[in-house]
Amino acid sequence: QKVCFADFKHPCYKMAYFHELSSRVSFQEARLACESEGGVLLSLENEAEQKLIESMLQNLTKPGTGISDGDFWIGLWRNGDGQTSGACPDLYQWSDGSSSQYRNWYTDEPSCGSEKCVVMYHQPTANPGLGGPYLYQWNDDRCNMKHNYICKYEPEINPTAPAEKPYLTNQPGDTHQNVVVTEAGIIPNLIYVVIPTIPLLLLILVAFGTCCFQMLHKSKGRTKTSPNQSTLWISKSSRKESGMEV
Repeated sequence: QKVCFADFKHPCYKMAYFHELSSRVSFQEARLACESEGGVLLSLENEAEQKLIESMLQNLTKPGTGISDGDFWIGLWRNGDGQTSGACPDLYQWSDGSSSQYRNWYTDEPSCGSEKCVVMYHQPTANPGLGGPYLYQWNDDRCNMKHNYICKYEPEINPTAPAEKPYLTNQPGDTHQNVVVTEAGIIPNLIYVVIPTIPLLLLILVAFGTCCFQMLHKSKGRTKTSPNQSTLWISKSSRKESGMEV
């Protein structure tokens, strides 16, 4: 799912979950998928952002959704070969260039060695380990392993919508879709109301014009007289008035 916030301050995120294991992707494939849509593979700035992502992922574990286990690639990785020394955790960096030093490793992680790319655990049905349930903590894994992934985008500018309101763009099972939901302002809403009434207004205008034309035509017909009628009441012979002599 792609999730945006109407205050246009928070980044947008997309939870790309694939129920079919064969549809999941490697670290590099996930990175390219995010970049092809104008985003980046998730980087986390602080604990608050980590908790925000956790709250979004909790929707995937609600009863009846049919969605359960499946770790998510995030944008943290290590560029190097086979480091197993104590300095290994310091070699991880964000693929989008973020300088964030925030980390949320599971107990005994990272294991380093050939595992260079990082996932966020999402295994709600797994038995808890030494670090508790395998949910939301980080683990390094081989970069060619197949997982889900989380993308991060610049904020969507939507100043007409109420602040702090998230928009879920599609249902949990439809993770291949990526449609941004926004709210229209007052003017676009008026347009949606006015446009459908235009044909009716034109029909009324034509009918009114036709009636006016017919009334005007009839009025002219009544006032016009013919040449034969112009002398109808004039006598052709002069009438002598009785009782009057010149």
